[in-house]
Amino acid sequence: MHNETFQKLSEDGLISESEFITIQQFEKSKPVSLYWDLKTLLYTGIILLTSGVGILIYKYIDTIGHDVMITIIGLCWIICFLYCIKKAKPYSNLKTSSPNFWFDYILLLGCLLLLTLIGYIQFQYNVFGNRWGLATFIPMVLLFISAYYFDHLGVLSLAITNLAAWAGITATPLGLIKENDFGNAQIIYSGIVLGAGLIAFAFLSNRKNIKAHFEFTYKNFGTHILLISCLAGLFYFDTIILWFMLIAAAGAGLFRHSLHTRSFYFLVVTLLYFYIALSYVVI
Repeated sequence: MHNETFQKLSEDGLISESEFITIQQFEKSKPVSLYWDLKTLLYTGIILLTSGVGILIYKYIDTIGHDVMITIIGLCWIICFLYCIKKAKPYSNLKTSSPNFWFDYILLLGCLLLLTLIGYIQFQYNVFGNRWGLATFIPMVLLFISAYYFDHLGVLSLAITNLAAWAGITATPLGLIKENDFGNAQIIYSGIVLGAGLIAFAFLSNRKNIKAHFEFTYKNFGTHILLISCLAGLFYFDTIILWFMLIAAAGAGLFRHSLHTRSFYFLVVTLLYFYIALSYVVI
């Protein structure tokens, strides 16, 4: 409660003057939490650091050399993961807390460096050839393993993003991606399958109690990917009524689940996508 509220209580005679003074002294002397401020600063620092690595590579690669840069990034990645493996608690299907304050940030930094390293090696030396799906599949597997073993939602989000990239590259010929032809039916179908699969896996994780707190992240990605893909099908194909019915069916299921779980977020998201689809059909 604010100091003005206590002042009003004192003026109304609900608390004595001595009690008001005691409360006022307590409010002034109690510690202020900097937890979220520090978390924000650390996450911002990691993003700036990884961005700085990219800028450094771009500006000074001719001076430093590719091999040196790859070695430095690789060593930093190894150090981050060795630290996390050493400090991590034993794996559990239940939620586990971080062993210390720095653990989550070092793990996230290591995963971002891993993505930078694999992308750099593929771009410079083309080690995977034209098999771009393999270049996204390997970091995807490592990220999923890291997310579950170290129990990190941020790394799980990176893993799902890589899964979406791998699914898109695998389902679509590389030439279509280079031509930016994202209105392709294969991408739409793969997005629907991926979105539905993520939602199903979210329910399965919760029911089997295997990292049940990952449910929201899976369901969040799955809902958006599924409904965006359905909207893309509505805009792309001529069978408008069929796709509208598909969106309505998916939206009805998600809407019912949102009411059951009392999730205002998914309720609003589902209604928003349905409104967009309805507006397109009516117009």
